[in-house]
Amino acid sequence: MLNDTIDAKSEWQQAVAWLAKNHLPYVLLTLLGVQGSTPRDNGTKMVIADLNGEQVVWGTIGGGRFEFKVTDMARQMLNEGRFSQHIEHVPLGANLGQCCGGRTSVLLESFAGAEMTIALFGAGHVGRALANILSELPCRLHWVDSRASEFPEVVASNTIKHVVDDIKQVVAKLPAQSYYLVMTHEHALDFEVIEQALKREDARYIGLIGSQTKWRRFQRRFTDHGYHPSWSKPVNCPIGLSQVPGKRPMEVAVSIAAQLIAEHHSSKDSSNQQKGISWRDLKPVSEQLDEAFAEAKLLEYS
Repeated sequence: MLNDTIDAKSEWQQAVAWLAKNHLPYVLLTLLGVQGSTPRDNGTKMVIADLNGEQVVWGTIGGGRFEFKVTDMARQMLNEGRFSQHIEHVPLGANLGQCCGGRTSVLLESFAGAEMTIALFGAGHVGRALANILSELPCRLHWVDSRASEFPEVVASNTIKHVVDDIKQVVAKLPAQSYYLVMTHEHALDFEVIEQALKREDARYIGLIGSQTKWRRFQRRFTDHGYHPSWSKPVNCPIGLSQVPGKRPMEVAVSIAAQLIAEHHSSKDSSNQQKGISWRDLKPVSEQLDEAFAEAKLLEYS
C-alpha cells in the first residue's frame, strides 16, 4: 500500500508533491503561451497520473476537445515510462471545434517516477538488508512475502509491502521491464516465482539466490514441466556479482545491488542525439509571447 493518500480534488501542487514522494510517474501540463480567446490563462497547470491502472487528473487547462487531445498525449507519454518533454501548439478553432478561436502552446513534462521497478520476493535476512540499500536508490520496490512478521514496522517511502500467499497476483500486476529478485523461505516458492516471471517474457532482470546445485535442480524441473532447456536462460543464479564475495546478509545484499546497478546503467541510451525540446518547438511559443506582449502594450496606450 502507498504511504498515504491524496484526494483527486487536491491542488496540482499537492498532487506533484505526493506523486514525487511515492516515486509514481506523472505528466505535468503547462500552458506556455496563449493568444486570442482561450479558456485558461498562460501558466495554468494540470497533472495526470496512472494509479493502479486508473487515470487520475488534478486541475484543468480548459476542458473540451482541446484538453482531451493533450490529455491523450500525456497518457501516451505515461505509457512510454521515461523522462521526456514535448511542446504541442494548438489552434482552438475549426480543427478542434471550439468557439474560443485563439491558440495556445502546451508544455508536457513526463516524470517517470522511479528509474527501476524492482520486485523483491522474500523478507528474510538478505531481503531486509537489500531493502535497506534499495531504499536509497531511485527505484520503486515491491516487497513480497507471506509472513507479515518478517517485515519491519515501517518501510521506506519508495516501497510497497505485499503480504500475500498467492504470488501470482503480484507478478501479474508488475510493469514490463521489472527487475525480479527471488529469495523466499521455500525452494518451491522460489521456483513458482521464477516460473511466473519467465512466463511474462518481459522482465528486465531475473535473479535467484542459491547455489549452482539448486539452479540445476530447478532447470531439471522446468524440463520435466515441458519447457525447452533454453527457456530459463534469462535467470541469473547465483544472484549477485562474483567479484563481491562474502556470505553475511549485508555482503550478499551489496553484491546483488551492485549487479542491479551495473545492469541498469548498461541499458541506458548513451547516444549523442539531442534530448529535450528543440528550438524549433520553442520558437512558436516565443512568437506568441511577443505578440501577446505587443497587444498588451497597445491596450495600455490606447
